Amino acid sequence: MTDDQKTILHAALRGQRDALRLKLEGLSERDARLPRTPTGTNLLGLYKHVGSCELGYFGETFGRPSDLPQPWDASGVSVEDDTDLFATEDESMAEVVEWVEACFAHADATIEALPLDASGSVPWWRPGNTVTLQQILVHLIQEEARHAGQADILREEIDGATGYRAPGDNLPELDEGGWAARHERLTRIAEAHG
Repeated sequence: MTDDQKTILHAALRGQRDALRLKLEGLSERDARLPRTPTGTNLLGLYKHVGSCELGYFGETFGRPSDLPQPWDASGVSVEDDTDLFATEDESMAEVVEWVEACFAHADATIEALPLDASGSVPWWRPGNTVTLQQILVHLIQEEARHAGQADILREEIDGATGYRAPGDNLPELDEGGWAARHERLTRIAEAHG
């Protein structure tokens, strides 16, 4: 494995982080926290979740513990409480974002310190598993891309903000009428196949 491959994978991971971070920009605490699906999915929770994932996968998996607590390390909380998927009553959005950024910094230090073929073991996977840094990078890129896609949809439903890198920079340049016409056309197509 070459350094170039690691650089490419690390850049892809950073790109997914950036996409998720962008979806929080300009939102109020309420809008960032408000559950948008029946299961409670919310934008701040998605960001907190990926921080928690990176902290575990790039920390414990490779024997590189951090002094950062996982959400379930709080007194009276367990992994089953899913506190990695939402900001609790005692956490501000700024605190969650700061914690996630610290998780990313810890992950970056692990990625920079280890070669792609460095081996580790994921404690919450099947016993006796062995993984490489490359496998975990690919796993986390997939995980975060999935959550970035969820975030794209949630943010568009909040205020119409779209885009991968910056608002609207990877979508056709349509005005409100153009988007309405597209929506109407797609609805007609779907109804015709109903």
